[in-house]
Amino acid sequence: MKVLVTGGAGFIGSHVVDKLIQEKCQVVIIDDLSTGLRENINPAATFFQLDIRNDKILSLFMREKFDFVIHLAAQTMVHKSLEMPDYDCDINVLGTVNVLEACRKTGVKRIVFSSTAAVYGNVTTLPVMETNPKAPTSFYGLSKLTCESYLSLYKEVYGLDFMILRYANVYGERQGDGGEGGVISIFTRNINRNQPLLIFGDGSQTRDFIYVGDVANANYQSLLVNHANKICNISTQIETSVNILIDHISRISGKMVSRNYNEKREGDIYKSCLSNAVARDDLDWQPHMTLIEGLDKTYHSLI
Repeated sequence: MKVLVTGGAGFIGSHVVDKLIQEKCQVVIIDDLSTGLRENINPAATFFQLDIRNDKILSLFMREKFDFVIHLAAQTMVHKSLEMPDYDCDINVLGTVNVLEACRKTGVKRIVFSSTAAVYGNVTTLPVMETNPKAPTSFYGLSKLTCESYLSLYKEVYGLDFMILRYANVYGERQGDGGEGGVISIFTRNINRNQPLLIFGDGSQTRDFIYVGDVANANYQSLLVNHANKICNISTQIETSVNILIDHISRISGKMVSRNYNEKREGDIYKSCLSNAVARDDLDWQPHMTLIEGLDKTYHSLI
């Protein structure tokens, strides 16, 4: 199968590309390298430096004739979406519509869309299920939820199949300091440099940390299933506080950690843990990497 990966030079995208190539897929990457890195690009893939908002996208689709598209290119930082909601919308919504138009005009079989736990907002009952009410607290979450609605309507109007994967907080090798799981990268680098950690809030806020290799597997499985047009949380279904996370990284590093607590940030969710029952059933998928093992791999890749 021939697969296009948008954002394939990025943190998650590069791991998805590696998984696809491991499975003998023919892979094409588009990435504007604004946050992705050229050194992340698997040499077995074909690479085009291109912004997803560019009109040249359609001619590329027409020439390459993709079977599937895995759409990861996005603006992923909550704080930036609050500072620049127009910029967030331009990339995440208009960029996605540009990709969708190219998909439907060239007969792409299915698009796999990377969504987020941020679509749910602050919730009172955990773990969060896909059917929970959606109340994003940031424009990032709103932009992703808006794209989900576009995918649903593109299926209804044009027959374009989709799979929507709502990620918990992704971490792992090649991670930068941005995005929803970037706290692990930031903490790891600061601990290695013997610098204090800045924590927004009291550290009791929780996240569901999912290893990037497990996320890559979920994307690949989304190409294989016969029953498409589903929404799946991709998560461990385990809640971990920021304070406990720091304890884990401290033990892995063997270093004492200084913690500086600050006011919580606007738009940040207090507690997050996603049910993964739908992904287990509909994708035949489950996470394999434990947090301790994943943090150890991540720490030693970043130092």
